[in-house]
Amino acid sequence: MSPMLTGLSPTARTLCFPLSSFCCRTRHLSNCASREMGLETMDKTHLIGEKKSVNFRLHNVSGYKTELLEIQAADPKLHVLFIPGNPGVVSFYADFLENLYELLDGTASITGKTCLLLSSSVGYISHTKKNWEHRRLFSLEEQINHKMDFIKLELQNIEVPIILVGHSIGSYMSIEVLRRLPEKVIATISVVYCIGLYPFLAVNTRSSEQSSIRRLAKSPILSAAASFAVGLLGLLPTKASRFLVQHSVGKSWCTSAVEALCTHVLQYHVMRNVLFLAMTEFKKLSETPDWKFMREKQSQIAFLFGAEDHWGPLQMFDEISSNVPGAALAVEREGHSHAFSCTTAGSLWVAHHVANLIKNRRISLSQ
Repeated sequence: MSPMLTGLSPTARTLCFPLSSFCCRTRHLSNCASREMGLETMDKTHLIGEKKSVNFRLHNVSGYKTELLEIQAADPKLHVLFIPGNPGVVSFYADFLENLYELLDGTASITGKTCLLLSSSVGYISHTKKNWEHRRLFSLEEQINHKMDFIKLELQNIEVPIILVGHSIGSYMSIEVLRRLPEKVIATISVVYCIGLYPFLAVNTRSSEQSSIRRLAKSPILSAAASFAVGLLGLLPTKASRFLVQHSVGKSWCTSAVEALCTHVLQYHVMRNVLFLAMTEFKKLSETPDWKFMREKQSQIAFLFGAEDHWGPLQMFDEISSNVPGAALAVEREGHSHAFSCTTAGSLWVAHHVANLIKNRRISLSQ
């Protein structure tokens, strides 16, 4: 869910992508990540070479139009598959993916895929610019199945390891993909690591914002009304909608995030899918996380939490610490929001963190 909506309505304001020292706690690294990652050198001038831009592609996955962002390396050593949060609009993550590619020295092929929302509106399936699915609504389960179909169709013949990176509810989807791959018996696909960023893994009963969103998403009438109001904003002239975003929720946002909000989210079919997906998220994530599975895969799992993030609260950090002691855990206290990818600084900071995790993982696998 995404704070991109914070300027739209009192309730929609809390919708977040479920959208300098770095104090951390990991089971394998004892130093503060600011020292480990060399954050004192974290700026654009330290990215390798000339920044390579992501490529946008509209692809058909199991009959559903899917928006992709891709960066192809000439000789990739691994493939990073990124699953965004809700809203599942890949354009929000363009800067993050470009930074990550450069920080990995161009050795990874990166794909960022929209979350599909199966619904009567267009979202993740149908969180797309055009209403390809004619307002059909898509649930969390359908979105996960869509990711599985994408992997089965697009990645089964690649010969390099796959690293899953998910944001918010995309973190939960990534864990589910890791769980379900053996069931699909795709022997040619090797997922070696799963990284969750500001993960939404369980309902936070202490969050008044989540309670408000849950009530809104649960009511078809309220959801439709809120979506209609958001859609009206999208009917404004382009300059007017950009002006409103840049002077409200998007004051500190990068250009690509402002554009993504205006072109994708300010539409009835997208907003309706965002809320429908949220409803199914709350229903599923009211259950206790599968600690047994995560313990079995703990050496393949890492999470980055935000100090002030109600979607992935520090309470969940503590629960994972107790139940999955082998997972690599860290807390970002730099002040970036849950919607880190909407700002230039947030995208670069988190890209450094992810690149560091991947590099350490590759080193450990080679030893």
